[in-house]
Amino acid sequence: MAQTITSSQLLRDEPLARYTSWRVGGKADRLFIAENLDDLQVFMRTLDHAEPVFFIGLGSNLLVRDGGVRGTVVVMHQALNELRVDGQFIYAEAGVTCGKLARFSAKEYKQGAEFMAGIPGTVGGALAMNAGCYGSETWNIVHQVLTIDRHGETHVRNESEFIPSYRHIEMLTPDEWFLGAWFKLDAGEADESLKKIKNLLATRLASQPLSLPSAGSTFRNPQGDFAARLIEASGLKGYQIGGAQVSPKHANFIVNVGNCSALDIELLIRHMKDTVLEKQGVVLQQEVRVIGEYA
Repeated sequence: MAQTITSSQLLRDEPLARYTSWRVGGKADRLFIAENLDDLQVFMRTLDHAEPVFFIGLGSNLLVRDGGVRGTVVVMHQALNELRVDGQFIYAEAGVTCGKLARFSAKEYKQGAEFMAGIPGTVGGALAMNAGCYGSETWNIVHQVLTIDRHGETHVRNESEFIPSYRHIEMLTPDEWFLGAWFKLDAGEADESLKKIKNLLATRLASQPLSLPSAGSTFRNPQGDFAARLIEASGLKGYQIGGAQVSPKHANFIVNVGNCSALDIELLIRHMKDTVLEKQGVVLQQEVRVIGEYA
C-alpha cells in the first residue's frame, strides 16, 4: 500500500521572510514543513530528480534573495525534535535548537557541548556549516550522523566520511541532508556546565545585537584575527544601505533596522568586503549562505 503524507504542510509561492532570521526574502515555489520523518521520506520520494532542494532550520546564517527560490524549500525546525541519551552518546535530531542540546547535555552530566548555546540555529544547520563559537566547533564532538537522500532513504554515517574545516563541511556523498547526530561528550558536572552556559549567554547578550533581526556573523574570522576588528578598523560600524546596517554593537553583524530588502544586505556585504580589502588588505570570506534569485 502506498504511503501518504499525514500532518505535514506543502505550501506554494510561500514568502520566505517569515522563515529566516533576517526577516527578508522572496517566495519559494514550494515550501514543505515537515512534521515527522515518515512524511519527509514520503515527500522526498515524490521529487523529480532535477528538482532543486534546500533544507533550512531556523533560517539563521541564510540570506534568501528577493526574487525567491526556484524549487523546494524544506523547513525542519518544527519537526525532528527528538533529544535523548543513546548509550554513551547524546542523540539530537536536526530540528533541535543548539541551545536546547547544550542545556540537555549539561543536565545529563555531559560536558563539551556548552558552546552550542551560543549558536543561534538548529543541530541540522550546525552540522551543515560546522558552526562554532568561543574556540569550539560542531564537528569536534560528532560521532555519527543520520542523513536522508533524494530518494527518501536514510543513512547512518561515521564522522570519518566527512571532511570538516572552518565553517564548512565537505560531504563525500552528495545530495544528502542531515537528520540528526550522535555527539561524543565527556562526563561532567551539571552545575559547572550550566554555569558555563549561563556565562556564555551573558557574554553573547552583552556583545551581540540580539534585539534586531540578523543572521549571526557575516564573515569568517581570518586566521589570527577577527572579522569584527577589521570591519570596525575600516570605519564601517553603523554604515547603512537601505534598511541594512553594520551593527554599532558588533561590526560583524548586519542588522535589519526596518524595511530592509535582501538586496540591501547583499550590497552591504559587498561594500564591507571591498572596504576591508582596500583599507586592511584582507579578503574577508563570507560565512552567510545566499540562495535564490534577484528580483
